[in-house]
Amino acid sequence: MQKLDGQLITVLGGGGFLGRYVVQRLLARGARVRVAEREPRKAVFLKPLGGLGQTQFVAADVRDPASVARAVAGSDAVINLVGAFDDMYAVQADGAGHVAAAAKAAGARALVHVSAIGADSDGASAYGRSKGDGEAAVRKAFPEAIILRPSILFGREDNFINRFATMIRFLPVIPVIAPQAKFQPVYVGDVADAVVAALGDGAAGKTFELGGPQVLTMLELQKWIAGATARQPLFVELPDVVSGALATGLGWAPGAPITRDQWLMLQRDNVVAEKAAGLGQLGVTPTSLGSVAEGWLVQYRRNGRFAQTA
Repeated sequence: MQKLDGQLITVLGGGGFLGRYVVQRLLARGARVRVAEREPRKAVFLKPLGGLGQTQFVAADVRDPASVARAVAGSDAVINLVGAFDDMYAVQADGAGHVAAAAKAAGARALVHVSAIGADSDGASAYGRSKGDGEAAVRKAFPEAIILRPSILFGREDNFINRFATMIRFLPVIPVIAPQAKFQPVYVGDVADAVVAALGDGAAGKTFELGGPQVLTMLELQKWIAGATARQPLFVELPDVVSGALATGLGWAPGAPITRDQWLMLQRDNVVAEKAAGLGQLGVTPTSLGSVAEGWLVQYRRNGRFAQTA
């Protein structure tokens, strides 16, 4: 296990889904962790994971360069996990640049920037473009930064597998948007291990794409969730012309099933590129969805742990 004894590592977005796993692993390796959040009180639940004085909490907003500079001051390393589906350019492009510039000015030895598969400054979706511009801003300010591009993350607290499981639990008919879009779901714990491993020697200046051991289409994934939760809904594949019109016409409304930008993202497979460096190069063995999902998907079964799975 990599030792980080006494090092001060600032984690921006440390209270989020991925952040809690990253912070836990850093604390286990002896690091002092400074969790930077817009609302630090929402991350205080992390405090019991460390020893006395091992965890700090500071207010920071990546859109505000001054607050980021204060947050990373004195850090040995900086990890940026911040992402958003609203105000994307300010958070994921400009904000990423602010973090990189502040980390360089603070003299941090390493910066790990978590982006996403599909990051592309010339991409069709605003999300992909903001991620791509963010990577460019990071490279400009901190050339030695390590960039990690995960596919869709899954885990107990995720907002992806759980969202579909909830739909399958309550709806007898499930409309499937972009049924042939491909994903390579990656376990949140594996990504957290990759983040920490990237702080070691040999990763500086590199980009890694992180995916799990399985590639599944949207339809295959939802059918897998149905089987794991002992449900048998009717799946109806929506043609692109229908789902595209739905996303364009209703995507702006609160609670809409999909936005126009999300639909554009689904037009491109979310899988690790051929020959890309990945989890293996960081010493992480990918975890399959089936090996860990049992621990939380049981809540969606009609009779809980007593249900028969398909």
